[in-house]
Amino acid sequence: QDFKDLRALCLSQGLLFEDATFPAHISSIGPTLLPAEKLRQIKWKRPTEVLRNPYLIMDGVSRFDIMQGEIGDCWMLAALGSLTLRKQFLENVLPKDQGFQDDYAGIFHFRFWQYGEWVDVVIDDRLPFLNGRYLSVHPRTSNEFWPSLLEKAYAKLRGSYQNLNGGYLSDALVDLTGGVQVQFSLKDPPPDLEEILRAADKSRCLMGCSTSGQSTRNIELRNGIVQGHAYTVTGAVKVPYKNGWKHIIRIWNPWGHGEWKGPWSDDSPQWDHVEPKYREALLRNKDDGEFWMSCKNFQEQFSWLYICNNTP
Repeated sequence: QDFKDLRALCLSQGLLFEDATFPAHISSIGPTLLPAEKLRQIKWKRPTEVLRNPYLIMDGVSRFDIMQGEIGDCWMLAALGSLTLRKQFLENVLPKDQGFQDDYAGIFHFRFWQYGEWVDVVIDDRLPFLNGRYLSVHPRTSNEFWPSLLEKAYAKLRGSYQNLNGGYLSDALVDLTGGVQVQFSLKDPPPDLEEILRAADKSRCLMGCSTSGQSTRNIELRNGIVQGHAYTVTGAVKVPYKNGWKHIIRIWNPWGHGEWKGPWSDDSPQWDHVEPKYREALLRNKDDGEFWMSCKNFQEQFSWLYICNNTP
């Protein structure tokens, strides 16, 4: 499907695009994602029907725009969260020639790397709702839609929303970058893990991590970490702490909330021993799903680390 031709045709006819290849129908959701009676209750709505003034992007693209919906695609959203920190990769995936303001015709497109080439995926902007709530990613600020539309395009690429329900963070990192990814087991980590993390952060790699457990159950432990879940690694630094230095790692949960409650978490006493200038630069004390933890706790709580860049 050619995005520009289809949009020009819709504009000339005064119609909003309806994508027959990924229709507003149960087939695009998938037969077993939800119980049959819930599948029948799904309504498809365009952002323009839900809100007076929707935007594709407001004030730039950020991981904090993303809040996971009912679909178990944390593996893809964790990769997407990392992508938002790397603008040069993001521009490949999210073309700038579209929006709700100019030449709006209910049609959008996104690009993914598949088998050695960039594939352009065209969608209409009808999104699935169940009982008035977003089934898909929902906007944190109520009128910004790039995460939900990009997720829909990825669901189309994969065949259905159901096919996003469980997957590998490593696959999503490659699909969003065309890059090379490497995985480290944190149960048997390399001895220089702290250096690897800091070097990867410095070379602007995309990074994610995952916990062990069943992805279908998502049990939240008392310490705030979710089992069978994927997260984004958003930073790795060394801070002066007490009389020495401490390696700490920053991690973000695609739910948009739900944080680690142990040492180095938002309210933890460790921050009292960090100089104010470092504390102010590093700590965002909000329930936004992002938190710091020590390298030791990181290895104890997570099972895999994924690093991806456009070259080895």
